[in-house]
Amino acid sequence: MSVVKSIELVLPKDAVYLAGSCIKGQVVLTLNSTLVDPIVKVELVGRGYVEWSEETGASRDYSRDIICNNKADYVHKSKMFPVKDNWLSAGSHTFDFHFNLPPRLPSTFTSKIGHVFYYVQASCMGREHILAKKRMYLWVQGTSDFRRENQSPLFVETEKKVSYNCCSQGTICVQIQMENNTFMPGERVLFTTEINNQTSKCIKTVIFALYTHVQYEGFTPKTERRSRVESCELLRQEANTQIVPFNTTKIVSIFNLPPVLSVSSDMQEGEIMSTQYELVSTVHLPWSLTSVKAKIPIIITSTLLDSDSCQMQEGAGSVSHEQGLPELSAQTSKY
Repeated sequence: MSVVKSIELVLPKDAVYLAGSCIKGQVVLTLNSTLVDPIVKVELVGRGYVEWSEETGASRDYSRDIICNNKADYVHKSKMFPVKDNWLSAGSHTFDFHFNLPPRLPSTFTSKIGHVFYYVQASCMGREHILAKKRMYLWVQGTSDFRRENQSPLFVETEKKVSYNCCSQGTICVQIQMENNTFMPGERVLFTTEINNQTSKCIKTVIFALYTHVQYEGFTPKTERRSRVESCELLRQEANTQIVPFNTTKIVSIFNLPPVLSVSSDMQEGEIMSTQYELVSTVHLPWSLTSVKAKIPIIITSTLLDSDSCQMQEGAGSVSHEQGLPELSAQTSKY
């Protein structure tokens, strides 16, 4: 029987930590018997990495995939707890800890190519080896300097001439209107789509989607720089409409943003990824084998904390795996 019965981390449930804020928690160590010369430690770790395969060009005299990758270390802090008289008796022992997150961090993120993750890990070591450890992953929301004061309403319009019934033609006009296009994670995105149907056909389906465009930076085994852009659908709504011929319809839509999102950014030197967002309204026209799309850029920002503040957004709710974020979990190991 191991001398360590269990080691647990106590942290607020469903908490979202803002870059620059404070993480407070406890390590609860339960022993089956007396442990001499223990080392009880807690660590805060934040890392990111990207990896993808590229085929060689046709000019090469061989054919194989090139693995492009990159990585970054964002934070690594540790704390060792003092143990009185260098021994712990059987039973439960509680150790308090806190860590200050750096003010500049990317948000928790995962995709098929890239990952940014943060975790707190507690461990107990005897004289020679680790007896037990526990890891808990964290939601961390990155911040940006972008300010959204004095924004004007936005308006985009797309018009397309479509053909149907062999020789018949008409136009479809799609407009998107928004009070502003800058939002923080967890906010509501409210927008109005106006569709002008100047054809003799009925429009039955309109799709609204928020897309994430991520640019990844990596290196080949020969240290050649490579980049790759991947787009994914973050949020989606479908409206079943009956927009009759030669008529105009307005549709008001609302997207509730996840509480954790990568902030909008351009690629900077030394970064492994950057993110852009785009709102798209799509009118499907199966009778003409085409579609009409109106697009508007969306900016995701997050407020910086004061250097001496220690804040945490509690109860922000979980974020599903479908929204492009990892399913956070706790892991316990005994050795």
